[in-house]
Amino acid sequence: MIKVRNVRKEFVQGQERTEVLKGVDLTVEEGEFLAIMGPSGSGKSTLLHLLGGLDTPTEGEVRIRQSDLSQMSEKKRTIFRRQHIGFVFQNYQLLNSLTVEENVAFPLHADGSLTKEDDKRIQQLLGSVGLEGLGGKRANLLSGGQQQRVAIARALVNRPSVLLADEPTGNLDRQRAEEILALITRLNRENNQTIVMVTHDIFAAGFADRIVLFKDGVIDQVISRKDEDYAQYLANFLA
Repeated sequence: MIKVRNVRKEFVQGQERTEVLKGVDLTVEEGEFLAIMGPSGSGKSTLLHLLGGLDTPTEGEVRIRQSDLSQMSEKKRTIFRRQHIGFVFQNYQLLNSLTVEENVAFPLHADGSLTKEDDKRIQQLLGSVGLEGLGGKRANLLSGGQQQRVAIARALVNRPSVLLADEPTGNLDRQRAEEILALITRLNRENNQTIVMVTHDIFAAGFADRIVLFKDGVIDQVISRKDEDYAQYLANFLA
């Protein structure tokens, strides 16, 4: 599904060069729920942007379903992103002047007018994320947890191969965070949805199949739910 090979990324400002990713190799299987953790500046968000085609690596390959994003033009990456990748952000990035339905439908307008099938899809998504009956409500009148559910529905409306989530519970209290994590996990399990989530919260990461720990631009450690010491590892962090 996703293959990252020897990816390096540096940013240049004037005469100063900062290497953020220093040779990253990572494979994400179809239907896997992967969490990426690490301190600020470790490179985890930069990697997420590369996976989403928002940027290109200085060196290396980023492949999704055999398509090499690193070799695409910006226009082709934009089209690929719209067709294959869904984003969920910490600050939701909803249009507050629009209704819930209009926010969810927004990505579909890039491909023309909405069809009856699109309308049906939107209603199904609102039901799947627990927002039945709220389609006509303006986004700014919703709670934080409800707004994040709208953002998730919007990210899924184009049936993306990959769902990328950047700190999706960062602005939520624990109860709302648990609800969103349970929803993401259900989408992963029931729909075989491939999910890559960046988070600072080990509690949130504990919902994933694997946790990838970043440090100084490289992968420092990978912990799998299949590992015997996985539960103990989480317990030590949460203690």
